[in-house]
Amino acid sequence: MGRKKRSVAVSVIDKHVGQKIRQRRNLLGLTQGDLADHLDIRYQQIQKYERGQNRVSAGTLFQLSKILQIPIKYFFDGLDSPGSALDETILAGLAENDQVPFSGDDPLYKKETINLVRAYYNIPDEKQRKRVYELIKSLGEENDKEE
Repeated sequence: MGRKKRSVAVSVIDKHVGQKIRQRRNLLGLTQGDLADHLDIRYQQIQKYERGQNRVSAGTLFQLSKILQIPIKYFFDGLDSPGSALDETILAGLAENDQVPFSGDDPLYKKETINLVRAYYNIPDEKQRKRVYELIKSLGEENDKEE
């Protein structure tokens, strides 16, 4: 007997959960090995979770929420919003829908963004943080005016 194919929607959910695991792990400065050690598994398993190749069990998801210091719902944030990866995948087969499924180019998942957020929150003085924020905001506004 052959293996049943997983539905496209399930695979999108697994990839989304994996991206959230990677995003939070990077934000905390943990390696895949560090996370694997906490779960008593090999780092290759973390790689598979983060790519959405292996489904994360409920028990492992619970452990991850404790290790990564986040509520379980964090892993599913953004999945049910209009225009989300899941929404796009479900609608992609409908004739009336001209939208292209999510490509994964969201800047929130880029390492540069995570490093920037980490560096920002490492600034101990709140007033300095606010000045850095205002500088970045003004640079972005200048760029918008040039275009």
